[in-house]
Amino acid sequence: MLDYTEREKDFRLRVILPADLQLQNARLECSWQLKKVLQGYLHIVKQRLQHSPNLSSFMMELKTILDAALKNTNSIEASPAPQYYSCLVKDIENLGWDKLLFVDNEFSTIRLKIEDSSGREHVVVVRLGARYPYKAPDCCVDLPVAFSISWTPQSNIQDIYNQVLSALESLKGFWDTLDEIDTKTWVLEPEKPTRSATMRRIAIGYFTLAGNNVSVTIDVDPRHPTMLPDCYFLGADHVVQPLKDKLNSNVHLWDPDVGLLQNLKDMLETDFPSRSDFKKSDFTMDCGICYAYRLESSIPDQVCDDPHCAQPYHQACLYEWLKGLPSSRQSFNIIYGECPYCTKPITLKLHNKPF
Repeated sequence: MLDYTEREKDFRLRVILPADLQLQNARLECSWQLKKVLQGYLHIVKQRLQHSPNLSSFMMELKTILDAALKNTNSIEASPAPQYYSCLVKDIENLGWDKLLFVDNEFSTIRLKIEDSSGREHVVVVRLGARYPYKAPDCCVDLPVAFSISWTPQSNIQDIYNQVLSALESLKGFWDTLDEIDTKTWVLEPEKPTRSATMRRIAIGYFTLAGNNVSVTIDVDPRHPTMLPDCYFLGADHVVQPLKDKLNSNVHLWDPDVGLLQNLKDMLETDFPSRSDFKKSDFTMDCGICYAYRLESSIPDQVCDDPHCAQPYHQACLYEWLKGLPSSRQSFNIIYGECPYCTKPITLKLHNKPF
């Protein structure tokens, strides 16, 4: 995570490196404010990401690009007309001041709170231009699907509120499904899921010396939350394979009229450890290389397949370990080597993390 100030503006940018740490294969995540400033410059940013020799050099070039983008942005932005403020205040009064969470000193950015029919609170960030209401404002809300507002010169803040509320209600079933999972199971990842997160990694078995630790990552379709989600099992092969077999043989049992969690229990023929019977520490085992559970945003998701070992590792830690072994070898995206704990054969398939 990188924070820096450019032309008296603060921006936050996240550079996500792949397992091989190659900059040209990195992904960039940034706030909508930064993304808006860099509109029209994204092809240059991608080009420099491909050709910069290191991260430090890329950041210097990015700051130069950003400085030029801000100059152009500032040169075309005009000051709001006096009626801009009176129009905006009137719109907020009609909506209700109780729905306003924040407004900046220039009245250019406001935050609205919206409560859906299930009592979940959501925040909408609205960035208004000097030509409001003749030009549509930017609207940002934490949703798992794309969202854009419909706007005419006659539109106002109330229209934004209503359109967002309609979008929230269309996702009620999706959030109801994930809220049940969050409250009734132990979710290992993400640690603090946002409303846009569609994935959950759920503990199935707890860590024991017999290597019975296993979890499943599900990816729920926001538009069709009652359908069978994509499922990825994580754990030693001797524990994971029986679960895969049950999932495949019981797929006909899936019932859209039954909740997702109950469907998973029926198909896997197992129960998920509940929050009332287990502590999270029952499912968290430190990496056998760095001796930590969380490495930045990652948790140990690589497990030795030997039933008597089943030691978990972070993908990055195991990658560095295996790279340093003279006896290890790599074929495409799979590295073969020895487990640091038991020296039995272990394989690492390089992949991008789901969270």
